[in-house]
Amino acid sequence: MRGVTLSVLLFIALFASENNSTLSGEKLFKSYCWGCHHPTAEAFGPSFATIASKRSEAEIMAMIATPAKTSKQLGYKRNSMPSFSDLSIDEIKTLAQYVLQFKDAKEN
Repeated sequence: MRGVTLSVLLFIALFASENNSTLSGEKLFKSYCWGCHHPTAEAFGPSFATIASKRSEAEIMAMIATPAKTSKQLGYKRNSMPSFSDLSIDEIKTLAQYVLQFKDAKEN
């Protein structure tokens, strides 16, 4: 019985952690990205569905952290994405993981 209780507690902790990560990613999106990006529709910038279908987590993180340098490395001639130097590495990773959730989403 004790093992079952521990397993249930670990499952709840894992689910809560994943749920908090999603909420944090959504909150970061609303704070930093929504002016130019939409999860599934093209806006000023590409949709998260488009980004997730073309980029790895590392590439997305690099684009958030150092967009001018990364855009050149990815072969773009120009970049209009601002740098978000006030984000921590954990926040950048959370945001990248949020973007990747839209990998199989259909674009509008």
